[in-house]
Amino acid sequence: MKSSGVMPHGTASQSNLTTLCYIEKDDKYLMMHRVKKENDVNQDKWIGVGGHFEPDETPEECLLREVREETGLTLTSWRFRGIVTFQCDRWKTEYMCLYTADGFMGEIGECDEGNLEWVPKEKVYELPIWEGDKIFFRLLEEEYPFFSLKLRYEKDVLAEAVLDGKPMEGR
Repeated sequence: MKSSGVMPHGTASQSNLTTLCYIEKDDKYLMMHRVKKENDVNQDKWIGVGGHFEPDETPEECLLREVREETGLTLTSWRFRGIVTFQCDRWKTEYMCLYTADGFMGEIGECDEGNLEWVPKEKVYELPIWEGDKIFFRLLEEEYPFFSLKLRYEKDVLAEAVLDGKPMEGR
């Protein structure tokens, strides 16, 4: 899973460490509509851009490489916002480094994982996104300090959310 909301989808050959970035411009997020990959746990969902760490990469190296590969953009300004731990009864646990970015160079290119689109921030909740993604979008909107968020799914249903070690009631 790549979350961004993304659901865990690691395999033995993939790291269970990932990055996810929401690039911001004009009060919009650059979102990816996942419609191009076969057997994609994120099929038809809208997520940010990012992916799995390669061997010996730092979180920032992974972030910059994944953004460049998926969008064609080179980030010039970004913030590390939190760690999201995704647990699911169908995949291995994934640890995702969540970023936002507000500076970049280049032009958006074609992405082989989905369609890229600028989405007004207030419209994000209307899209088909993972339930847990709504929680971290609220944390980003509130400028919540660096956080640790655990999202536990049973199949595709969010069963538990824990923020900074404390269960979230009513999410």
